[in-house]
Amino acid sequence: MVRVLAVDDEKPALEELLYLLRADPRVRSAEGATDATEALRRIGRALEAGPDGEDAIDVVFLDIHMAGLTGLDIARLIAGFARPPLIVFVTAHEGFALQAFDLKAVDYVLKPVRRERLAEAVRRVRELAEPALAPTAAPEQIPVELGGVTRFVAVDDIAYVEAQGDYARLHTDNGSHLVRIPLSTLEERWAARGFVRIHRSHLVALRRIDELRLDAGTTTVRVGSAELAVSRRHARQVRDLLMRQARG
Repeated sequence: MVRVLAVDDEKPALEELLYLLRADPRVRSAEGATDATEALRRIGRALEAGPDGEDAIDVVFLDIHMAGLTGLDIARLIAGFARPPLIVFVTAHEGFALQAFDLKAVDYVLKPVRRERLAEAVRRVRELAEPALAPTAAPEQIPVELGGVTRFVAVDDIAYVEAQGDYARLHTDNGSHLVRIPLSTLEERWAARGFVRIHRSHLVALRRIDELRLDAGTTTVRVGSAELAVSRRHARQVRDLLMRQARG
């Protein structure tokens, strides 16, 4: 069961969030704070107590727009702690999903908070806070906008990424999603997850490459039904990585 600190400077919103959290059987405790000073004091006390202490906190549910320090400011400060709690943003504003991604938030819940949506956030938190309950660690996710609703796509579900100016289009088996993140940024972040640059326009999950083809000096790869060009600059690296992967 997870231990929660909810932070919101609007008391009615905080009380509603705490009511919904306390009604979830997976939540051991849910306490509230109405400003950054109180929140940071409680988090500091929890860290001093240790993970098994009475004041321990597994996750902080943070509003973004607050007087003084914002929820984003608090999350940046928390990230500097030795054992930071997980972060879930709860906000009425859709435009901060990219910052949430940068701060490695577990989830991004829009107000007004629905019980079902909050339950999904708690599920994600519990899998990370208590990994033994899940067969594998919860996958890294990236926020995308779908019809005015922020949803999260698992990075492991992305086959390849296509550059579109300052944006990137994420291609999955179930469709594509446009995010306002440069391809170079995703290349740096996801290199350790097996994504490789094959062209100035494409970043590909190495494990999703089904075929490498050499034809009259031109190199292409097949990823599902898509055939993508490999630039001369990247061709040798891609071949070497695929050979290394095939050898196990």
